[in-house]
Amino acid sequence: MVCGGDQGPAVCWAILRENPASAPDGSLDDPADVDYAVGVMHPEKLRELLELVQRGTLDIDQAVSELALLPFEDVGMARIDHHRHLRQGVPEVVLGEAKTAEQIATIATKILQRHGRVLVTRVDATKATEVAALAPQLEYIATARLMRAVDRAPDMLLAEPIAVVAAGTSDLPVAEEAALTLEFAGLRSERVYDVGVAGIHRLFGELPKLSAAPAIIVVAGMEGALPSVVGGLVAAPIVAVPTSVGYGAALSGFTALFGMLTSCASGITVVNIDNGFGAAMAVLRMVRTAGNLSGLSR
Repeated sequence: MVCGGDQGPAVCWAILRENPASAPDGSLDDPADVDYAVGVMHPEKLRELLELVQRGTLDIDQAVSELALLPFEDVGMARIDHHRHLRQGVPEVVLGEAKTAEQIATIATKILQRHGRVLVTRVDATKATEVAALAPQLEYIATARLMRAVDRAPDMLLAEPIAVVAAGTSDLPVAEEAALTLEFAGLRSERVYDVGVAGIHRLFGELPKLSAAPAIIVVAGMEGALPSVVGGLVAAPIVAVPTSVGYGAALSGFTALFGMLTSCASGITVVNIDNGFGAAMAVLRMVRTAGNLSGLSR
């Protein structure tokens, strides 16, 4: 074992006691010399911690301090759920819409330090500028209205990409939120944009891609017909996202929502209006569950 990276201080020091040669200067005289980064408690790190206690290299009090931040970290205005990666395979994602720039910067920085990546959704350009001044490591993607930072990229869960289909260019903010959330979670995405039912022939040339996808997110406003069309043509799970795009009787997305909920293409999953993030997370749950059922570790 090599000290550093994801290990916390207690585990790092215990590893160095077992393997002094891995110390920065070959000496164990001063624990302050150890260069470690506090990381997320992945299942393998939890196992490593318990094995160190079992061997007597790490005492119980040190193990307790190492586990102290496992469930959550209280930063005053928020209790950051560091345990979520263990439960759901992805760090807590920050909803930025109603938060101040200071709150976003504080929470995002803590998550990045512990997990090596962070995603913040629903951030407008003005607030993004304020956040960037406080946390310059966060990148802003204007189309998707989100901010992100990735120091350690996730392992890819599947070789095949998830298809993200958008009916029109006006649906791109929601579609991009879905695509970038997939990538944050370790799932590749294949974008198929501007193939709505007003020109349905545009969709047909993309059917080989859609047929090969393990799951498909379909984003549409107006009457919300596109998920039904796609759902009738392919076997993969479909997650439909109604958007608030459309004139008067579109009712800010409710018409599309009702159309998707009453689809005659059986088995379509529907998420909330404009919720590209939720659609991506639904796909992640499907992929992780399928992996667990097939005996794969996710």
